Amino acid sequence: MKPLRLLLLICLLSTGAQAQYVTNNKRVADVYFQNKDYYAAAEYYKKALNISSDTTGFVVPYAFEVKMKKESPKRAEYEYCVYQLANSLRLYKDFRGAEAWYAISRNFSDPKYTLSLFYYGESQRSNQKFNDAITSFKDFLSKYKTNDSYTEKAKIEIASCNFALYEMRYPRLYRFSKLLNQINDQGSNYAPLLLNNNFYFTSSRPVAVGNKTETIRDSKMKTKVVKSENPFVNAIYSASGNPQRASTTVKKVGTPEKGKEFAAPAFSPNGRVMYLTIWNGTANKKIYQVNVSKGNGDVWSAPKMLGTEVNIEGFNSMQPFVTKDGKYLIFSSDRPGGLGKFDLWYCRIRSDGTLSEASNMGNAINSKENDEAAYYNTRTKKLLFSSDGRVGMGGLDFYESSGDFGSWSEPRNVGYPFNSSKDDIYFTPSDSEDSEGYISSDRESVCCLEIFRVKKDFMTIEGTILDCKTNLPLDSAVVTLSDSTQEMKFTTAEDGKYSFRINSNRQLKLIAQRNMYFKKVLTYNYDELAKSDTLVNPRICLDGFIINKPIILENILYDFNSYQLNPASEAILDKLYQKLVDNETLEIELSAHTDNIGTAAYNLKLSERRAKSCVDYLVGKGIAASRMTSKGYGFSKPIAPNQLPSGKDNPQGRQLNRRTEFKVTKK
Repeated sequence: MKPLRLLLLICLLSTGAQAQYVTNNKRVADVYFQNKDYYAAAEYYKKALNISSDTTGFVVPYAFEVKMKKESPKRAEYEYCVYQLANSLRLYKDFRGAEAWYAISRNFSDPKYTLSLFYYGESQRSNQKFNDAITSFKDFLSKYKTNDSYTEKAKIEIASCNFALYEMRYPRLYRFSKLLNQINDQGSNYAPLLLNNNFYFTSSRPVAVGNKTETIRDSKMKTKVVKSENPFVNAIYSASGNPQRASTTVKKVGTPEKGKEFAAPAFSPNGRVMYLTIWNGTANKKIYQVNVSKGNGDVWSAPKMLGTEVNIEGFNSMQPFVTKDGKYLIFSSDRPGGLGKFDLWYCRIRSDGTLSEASNMGNAINSKENDEAAYYNTRTKKLLFSSDGRVGMGGLDFYESSGDFGSWSEPRNVGYPFNSSKDDIYFTPSDSEDSEGYISSDRESVCCLEIFRVKKDFMTIEGTILDCKTNLPLDSAVVTLSDSTQEMKFTTAEDGKYSFRINSNRQLKLIAQRNMYFKKVLTYNYDELAKSDTLVNPRICLDGFIINKPIILENILYDFNSYQLNPASEAILDKLYQKLVDNETLEIELSAHTDNIGTAAYNLKLSERRAKSCVDYLVGKGIAASRMTSKGYGFSKPIAPNQLPSGKDNPQGRQLNRRTEFKVTKK
């Protein structure tokens, strides 16, 4: 890749305007801005402000800030240009420069610059200054009195910044590497697609335009500017061999058409039909169908625009995706009937290749903002798509949902580092498990999407389930492993062993259970899981029980003639507490027994108080009183003789009789 300074210089030369009709830099900048050429607009707003065009290592000049503080006839024009410069940089995705200029415009008193503070927070979030962004968004909400979409978005942004802080503190198990070869050349490089060992992608790398020029105008057609023809034209390319190699050969595929740009191809399962996005200049994007005469995609027929089931006049349809079974075409569109700006839609592909009318994928998938670039795995029934309308890391984030086009689960953010604080979009797998593949992201770029390889890492969780009493392996034990997003089950064989392979290092819960055994629940936090790629718990033992058969709680001790629990007894009860927490449906009777010193009435009352003190302790720790009953039996149920056959006292027997028990009364 070229150094950033050289890339900016190339961009500047390619869009440099010669104001043959207009000499006012502000007016030229406005024309570029209205025509969405934000890089050129920024350069001319800088000229209007007498600011250098070099923004590498950029900070706002101190002299300019001093000048802005002075009242002058040109102050209104200065404020306008500063705000528009910030907007141009933001829309060009140069958030570092945008943040610096919004830092000035956020203090303007004119109400028309009120959104500066919102965009200032947005730029800070994109620059991973999440705590600063939270402060800015809260400041915006305190000052902005209009209850509209910006109010709602600011609240989502605050939640997203908190989410990002958490995600970056606890990274998920992914490895990323940017392709460092000819694939990531000049311009934007995005929408990777692997098909039949061919690596397709879209690129806006420059093409030769010579001295050709074009004229652009403002919205009122009063101001026009002649500029060099834009050499950054989107087209579809393919790379030969392994896309991860240090060097590869890149070639443009398909037949170029003058004035048209091509992007984001999708193929039918047999590779003979291709769908792609085509547009002309500033016109709406449409989805076309191309017949491919060779399975390698080298030779195309003339593109044919799809009908109104996909394309509607005056609206955009883009980013086609065909499911591997050839049954569905998914695309993104701002057509009427949607829930947000761009929604995901789908058509059924009939056996003859024709399409059904498009159906919206519904509010489980689509948000009020942009939902784009779908990928669906027909085997796992998981949908992966990008959205900027939900809580996430920022910009477009990947979200995953399970479903079958009839219903969908709530989409979950795939998290960091799969997502970044900028735009992350377009996934193509390189295996059937979706455990590795390629995405597009501008996470390491000032302005442009680049292609990255992503690979899931996995952690192994394994161990053996044993009987606590016999220390022998237990078969038929069900072991469940879960985190916040998934749940997996394993049933042990005669060896009692279990094993999981999981793409998660967040807090995990492992539950081991077997019929007529107490269930055991173990949790592992991030710090424990981050130490190793294998978590081995060689011995998880389960205690068996029989309904209504007492189990002695060893070493529950009381002072003489007392029913108050001492610390040692509380420690024993804490183990019973954990059993009741792990086995949330169990109900128990907790009983106390005495030896035969004293009267029967006295011992009965003492044992009742002791049993109740145990129940009260467990209630105090949070166990529902309805799950427990207390019962005192006095010395009516000895388990050992209080006297020896000779009539002498039996201290050992008395000690055994002074016991506390519990029994399961209901599973």
